[in-house]
Amino acid sequence: MKRFRRHGQESQRDRLKQELFAFNKAMEHGFPHQPSALGYSPSLKLLAIGTRSGAIKLYGAPGVEFMGLHDENAAVTQVHFMPHQVIICLVVQVTGHLPMPLIKKLPSDATFLLPPPPLSAPPSVTRVTAVLAHSSGELLLLGTEGGHVFVVEVPGFRELEERNISLDQIASSVPDDYIGRRNLEHVEALQENPVDPDQVIIGYGRGLMVIWDLEKKLQLESVCWTEDGKYILSSHSDGSYCRWMVGGQDTNEEEKSDIPYGHFPCKAISKIVQLPTEEGPPFLLFSGGMPRASYGDRHCITVIHGKKHVALDFTSRIIDFFVIRDGPDALVVLVEEELVVIDLQTEGWPIIQTPYLVPLHSSAITCSHHVSTIPLKLWERIFAAGKHQNAHYSKKPWPVTGGQNLAPDPPQRDLLLTGHEDGTVRFWDASGVCLYPMYKLSTAGVFHTDADPNDNMNQGTEGEWPPFRKVGCFDPYSDDPRLGIQKIHLCKYSGYLTVAGTAGQILMLELNDEAAEQTVEAKVVDLLQGQEGFRWKGHTQLDIQEDPVMFPAGFQPFAVVQCQPPAVVTALTLHSEWKLIAFGTSHGFGLYDYQQKNSVLIKCTLNPSDQLAMEGPLSRVKSIKKSLRQSFRRIRRSRVSLRKQHVNTATKLQEANARLEAELAEMELAPVQRKIEARSSDDSFTGLVRTLYFADTFLSDSSHNTPSLWAGTNGGCVFAYMLRLPSVEHRADEPVTAQLSKEIQLMHRAPVVGIVVLDGHGAPLPEPLEVAHDLARAPDMQGSHHLLVVSEEQFKVFTLPKVSAKMKLKLTAVDGSRVRRVGMAWFGSSRTEDYGESGLLVLTNQGDVHVVSLPHVKMQVHYPCIRREDVSGIASCVFTKHGQGFYLISPSEFERFSLSTRCVVEPRCLVEAPLHSGCSNQHQSQPDGASSTHRYS
Repeated sequence: MKRFRRHGQESQRDRLKQELFAFNKAMEHGFPHQPSALGYSPSLKLLAIGTRSGAIKLYGAPGVEFMGLHDENAAVTQVHFMPHQVIICLVVQVTGHLPMPLIKKLPSDATFLLPPPPLSAPPSVTRVTAVLAHSSGELLLLGTEGGHVFVVEVPGFRELEERNISLDQIASSVPDDYIGRRNLEHVEALQENPVDPDQVIIGYGRGLMVIWDLEKKLQLESVCWTEDGKYILSSHSDGSYCRWMVGGQDTNEEEKSDIPYGHFPCKAISKIVQLPTEEGPPFLLFSGGMPRASYGDRHCITVIHGKKHVALDFTSRIIDFFVIRDGPDALVVLVEEELVVIDLQTEGWPIIQTPYLVPLHSSAITCSHHVSTIPLKLWERIFAAGKHQNAHYSKKPWPVTGGQNLAPDPPQRDLLLTGHEDGTVRFWDASGVCLYPMYKLSTAGVFHTDADPNDNMNQGTEGEWPPFRKVGCFDPYSDDPRLGIQKIHLCKYSGYLTVAGTAGQILMLELNDEAAEQTVEAKVVDLLQGQEGFRWKGHTQLDIQEDPVMFPAGFQPFAVVQCQPPAVVTALTLHSEWKLIAFGTSHGFGLYDYQQKNSVLIKCTLNPSDQLAMEGPLSRVKSIKKSLRQSFRRIRRSRVSLRKQHVNTATKLQEANARLEAELAEMELAPVQRKIEARSSDDSFTGLVRTLYFADTFLSDSSHNTPSLWAGTNGGCVFAYMLRLPSVEHRADEPVTAQLSKEIQLMHRAPVVGIVVLDGHGAPLPEPLEVAHDLARAPDMQGSHHLLVVSEEQFKVFTLPKVSAKMKLKLTAVDGSRVRRVGMAWFGSSRTEDYGESGLLVLTNQGDVHVVSLPHVKMQVHYPCIRREDVSGIASCVFTKHGQGFYLISPSEFERFSLSTRCVVEPRCLVEAPLHSGCSNQHQSQPDGASSTHRYS
């Protein structure tokens, strides 16, 4: 049947779509993946991090964030700020090429390439190995592997050939005893005298430093000036460092030489810095230098101040470090997996908590859950619980304060909860630009594990040498993989939280403002219901602590449900008004009354052919023979269907095309649909429970609504149970009962990924207790309700209580994609505050996001969001109630996107270049960029 366009209505709807929907990848949260370079500007108070993928990220005060990406697949190897200017110099390693300097000026950029080497010389002689941003802000010095130093004018990016420093000039100023091919190898260090900017020290890789003569032919690793300009510190490959006097009678004599960690072979000291103090001895900081045999695998930075000596032991490789001198003295260390800032003014040198760049992957993320519009009282209680956990952090403010945050205050309080492999749940403030850590919940204390509760990783053994001190929170190792969190559900109105894990454990927790000692009650639920012929081959369950456990303030468990077999929990939901939780695994689902601590319902969904469901995720081995057999069957069926298709002649095709061209201007064609074969009931994991849903709706008749539980499985089956709840007076005494009311089997047998009940107005039913708190209007119980079942292949609407099909929207038959994630969202108009619509957010296996209207299930908009090859990113996506979403772009970073025109969270900030009146020979407190030139292998 032809459907003709109604141009007036279509244009009006198109305008409304533009007011409601807009796709925007707003920002990234977390720690940059694979960092490779670090820079800091004291004048701008900005921190810069470069990555191996070519990204450059700038951070200032909380909320001040900038990001850029190199056009090519290039790794950033060095980052330097031009003093007193918003200009950044990047040394970029393009894949298959040698490093080249790339000078970027915000917001535009430009590139400078060194001149090509002579024909007789190898290409590597012009590879940039050291960079010095001169304090005048007008010059950039580039040291190369061939030993030359090029001088570039900034911001014109013009090479000053007359000021270049060639090897011939260097050789003429060095005594003959030190001239040699190996001694004048690549430039390893370029440093400016902090007192006299006309003096620059050039350090060569074989130990030769040009300003004075050098006798010791150790491989040079790092040099730095002292702030008075009288001494130079050099560090070397044998774990030693030397202190040299500049000027005077004995310029060629070292004043002090030391190997801090003994006479055994030590690793190289790759960077060294000395900082004066107003009173007392200076700070000496260096990275590396550990005894090679005993501690060669440690990643350490040593801090020495007078008699105090600490070796800061990090859990991943050190990329770079610097010290902030303006304001509170702070050591900033970039390691491969996190950024650590240490307060050097406070006794004990505590860590300063970072407001951004927090390592989300301190333990691997296993699931996510977003909760919008948190009530103020719950927010304050969670914040207070987290404050007790953060007592060991420094009280000093965050020292990186550059730029201005121009973003308005968030209109609401949002939480992002992440479950982790080590059994922890972390609460993040996701209201604004910064993803700020609020609170951490650990579930390991409920169970017997191999971890030692008395093991304190933050303190070294007294008298130990070197004096190690563990710093940082990155710890990717889990004591027991069964602790991993798989599902989370938080009720923001009651403060109840339920989490489920890898070994079939479901914990029920309640927020408590005081620490309490209590015994956790456990309930074992047998989902197989005595079925014979099945034997669990996977991991064992976790053993629960029998003795009382002391739980700190925060969320405290009071009940545990243990599924048997102990398979991964695949679905979880909570109804805090009815005091019920529903859970599902690959074997079935259950209903638990956490007020009476009793099981209400147990349903086994296991198919006799689901033998793979008995093997568990940690020991699953799929049958190759069965996979091949199913593949050949599909190929045979597709060939038979192709042979049966009628081949049109060329004449008929031409006639059909002519008719179509004539009709296209007037009619709206239904999309071409491909034939989708129904899935076999013998496919594996058909009994796996994918979704669970509570609803107060009409199941028995159209005049009496009743509480209900809905469950959808991997085999396209939907179960509906009618729940009988006692009155409030007898709720604690009389049992809750469940009775099977409906059972729907989808003809195409595609996995059911979402279930929603729509009220008489076509709106989704509100959340539990939402109406009681006057945060949502009561659902319309007068009109007929509808059931929306979302499978991987289509969206289908049924009437209630008869459960007869009313309408559907096919997805797989149109474009071949399958639904992976769904969520309900409210889209407000950007034009008027009074108008908005509910919509269904959909993410497909192609990485596209769609918005489907309700209750008519029509496709509104769709946008490409995630690369189709990024399977982990698609699997990690979570939607919000206001049209936003999060997904992992790396193990340590969330990408934040929005489909709403009204609700967009993105950085809005400003960085102004400081006034600078030219070059001055006055003492500089701290130059822009790194405080010493160094090398990391």
